Amino acid sequence: MFVFALAVVFKLFTIQMVHGDKYRDLAEKRTVKNDTIPANRGNVYASDGSLLATSIPKYDIRFDALTPTSKTFESLIKPLSDSLSKYSGKSSGYYEKELRKARANRNRYFILARNINYTDYARIRNFPLLNLGAIRGGLIVEQTTKREHPMGGIAQRSIGYERKDKDGHYVRAGIDGAFGEMYLRGTDGHRMKQKIGKGQWKPITDYNEIEPRDGYDVYTTIDVNIQDIAHHALLEQLEKYKADHGSVIVMETKTGEIKAISNLGRNSDGHYYERLNYAVGESSEPGSTFKIMAITAALEDKVIDTSDVVDTQKGVLSYYGKKVRDSKHGGYGKITIAKAIEVSSNTAIVAAIDKAYKDQPSKFIDRLYAMNLNTRLDLPIVGEPEPIIPDPRIKNGRWSGIALQWMAYGYGVSFTPLQTLTFYNAIANNGEMVKPQFLREVREFDKTIVPFKKEVINPRICSQETVDKVKKLLENVVERGTGSKLYSPNFSMAGKTGTCQKDYANKDKLSYISSFAGFFPADNPKYSCIVVIHEPDKSVGYYGADVSGPVFKKIAQKIFTDTPITDEVETLNFQNTVVNKDFENYYNVAQTHKTIMPDVRGMPTMDALALLENMGLKVKIQGVGVVKKQSIEQGVKITRDQEVYLNI
Repeated sequence: MFVFALAVVFKLFTIQMVHGDKYRDLAEKRTVKNDTIPANRGNVYASDGSLLATSIPKYDIRFDALTPTSKTFESLIKPLSDSLSKYSGKSSGYYEKELRKARANRNRYFILARNINYTDYARIRNFPLLNLGAIRGGLIVEQTTKREHPMGGIAQRSIGYERKDKDGHYVRAGIDGAFGEMYLRGTDGHRMKQKIGKGQWKPITDYNEIEPRDGYDVYTTIDVNIQDIAHHALLEQLEKYKADHGSVIVMETKTGEIKAISNLGRNSDGHYYERLNYAVGESSEPGSTFKIMAITAALEDKVIDTSDVVDTQKGVLSYYGKKVRDSKHGGYGKITIAKAIEVSSNTAIVAAIDKAYKDQPSKFIDRLYAMNLNTRLDLPIVGEPEPIIPDPRIKNGRWSGIALQWMAYGYGVSFTPLQTLTFYNAIANNGEMVKPQFLREVREFDKTIVPFKKEVINPRICSQETVDKVKKLLENVVERGTGSKLYSPNFSMAGKTGTCQKDYANKDKLSYISSFAGFFPADNPKYSCIVVIHEPDKSVGYYGADVSGPVFKKIAQKIFTDTPITDEVETLNFQNTVVNKDFENYYNVAQTHKTIMPDVRGMPTMDALALLENMGLKVKIQGVGVVKKQSIEQGVKITRDQEVYLNI
């Protein structure tokens, strides 16, 4: 027994003195932890200050039933139950029973309220007993944050999110994801918690050891009015044509600011929602909207002119056994390049580009490169693919004997809607290509932290002469070409329709991409816009002018109506000699006569009335027009409140 006692003492000594630090550290790790308190994420605002995304704090209120002393518990349990009853609607007796049961069961984590807002949290923590805090009253508060979008589903994908998965990796989408780490996320706080059994952790104090620092707010370029217009115009057309998905972007011409961006996809129930950011991340063959890029390159190289005549060969051309066809059976005969763009003749454009570049295709590719069509826009929003342009000098399997001809009318190349729009915006902006902008500034309260300014990708993608010719071509498309259904005498638009076959290698899966890209007003562009709709129901319609064009027109029309393009009107310097003479006569009489009756005959009634009443007279008027008679003669001394009759 003595030896056994010595062994126990020795073991106790080694545990406490030799390995003491190790076991104390292990015990602390198992019973106490430094818990992270997420910082409130910064808000995302529209350009006018409308809230697009915000973090809402939510609170769970729990009660440590063992912390209060018996005296405190018994004296305050009834008032606490009464307060909880008024808050929730349940009876006071119910809460008193549950609280006593929690104390009897030694429950140190009893839930009182879950997922409540700050107002309710502030109210509950002031209830009797709970207002004594964590140490005396047993109050346990746990805070979480929830990201909400006040505009609902409108632009939800473009506004985006930042989420952390179970492995600690972040998933970022849209503006919220792009600027999360740098500006929105903030700095997390820390709070010590103690394990109280059953895998539950209780805060040791009712305050944070390190307070979280909220993230900055970002102000986007989105205009909520234009965004609402674009969203509903796209949704209406998708539903009408039973399309799979679509996107629309509205950009301010001079600055590149994105005023609206909507992406809608269809779910299995046939409803449309912000599914993916197609505008930024989906690259596809543009079809006829690329014809403008091809013609711009050729005009800039001066290998063609808009007046050049091309034979459409009865609407069918053949290259290495592959046929290029016009949508009009029999073709258009011999037409100019300008007319070919108006009617969107595939054969005419292909023949013109083939003739100009067949012996030097690299020259055509180099011109496209010079217009920055081969590079990404370097957007902060993730997911932008690189444009695809076949190049005979690059051995990647994309170049073939028919690559040049197929490129001419938009096949074999691939761009996202935003990449295509950036080119059209450059044409509208007299050749200056600007980078699409999603943010205006980053703020902390009312203080600007980071301002965002216009970024120029290319100060001049082509000469002013080429720009002017291309602008005229796009105006003619709307006025008398394939987009003539969109023409309105009330406001001018310019643009190009596009209809591209999709999955054309398999006739059973053949579908279409309908698009329209352009700008408005045509003579002084303020906005550029692109609409791309994938897989409309062929039985309803699939041409770009019918499917995507009306969305463009509706957006332009409503922006004109709801957001006038002309912000101010210059003052008109119009002189009315009659009015000026009447005023001078009135002013002279008013300055001369104070207590002597003036001659008001010939004066307008309202002038005479104002003059005489200012002199203190009570005026009675008979008739309308110019004063013909007055009851008090000119030059007679008058007194205040004296009556005078005027006959008109």
